[in-house]
Amino acid sequence: MESRHRLWLWAFAALAFAMTRVVAADQPERAIPLSDLRSGKEFVSADTRALQDDLTSNPGMLWVEQGEKLWQERAGADGRSCASCHRDAAKLAGVAARYPVYDAATSGLMNLAGRIRQCRTERQRADPLSNESEALLSLEAFVAFQSRGVPLHVSIDGPARPFFETGRKLFYEQQGQLDLSCAQCHEQRWGKRLRAERISQGHPNGFPAYRLEWQTLGSLDRRLRACFQGVRAEPLASGSPESLALELFLAWRAHGLPVEAPAVRR
Repeated sequence: MESRHRLWLWAFAALAFAMTRVVAADQPERAIPLSDLRSGKEFVSADTRALQDDLTSNPGMLWVEQGEKLWQERAGADGRSCASCHRDAAKLAGVAARYPVYDAATSGLMNLAGRIRQCRTERQRADPLSNESEALLSLEAFVAFQSRGVPLHVSIDGPARPFFETGRKLFYEQQGQLDLSCAQCHEQRWGKRLRAERISQGHPNGFPAYRLEWQTLGSLDRRLRACFQGVRAEPLASGSPESLALELFLAWRAHGLPVEAPAVRR
């Protein structure tokens, strides 16, 4: 009896080990170990970090406050507000940390801004919000703010995997007249100086973010387009499947980093 029990234990242990090997084999290799991840916050000046942390001074909070008003504002044919369905926005804590997600209805990826736009047109039956509009940025900032401090944890399994692979390919593909990839800056040279600035690891956990360079709040989509322009490459179309795929890959790279929206960056 004892011998049979040991055989069952060995068999179970062997099966568990094999399953662990399969799961591990299916997980993409990380160029930067999770233990070495650093938020973009660590690559800016002490003054900029302090500006982000002090919510009474953080300029991005102006958009959060406007988003809170829009959350309660009725719109559309049925006169619904976001609060009509979702009630207390605090219940959305953690939601922003899992975007982009695969959306079965559209057979594609959807980021947080896309979900807000979808709710606006399909649930409220109101006029659509354009990308990078003040209203959309305000609602995105308000919803993302509810997840401040929650670690990023996107899914790349199942139908999301092909999009992840597209994003990964874009990240490592050399682009533009400067023939540079995202990885050459944000994986191979992070921490080094580019003129007066330190190169970050390129994580998206602070968006939408207030950039001092822009003097306004902006989306991750806008930041990606600016990076493509910086290497003199054709920018990805705003909200394109390729841009969303890259967003998914970046969110996976930043797994475990806390949501900081609205962050303050250079």
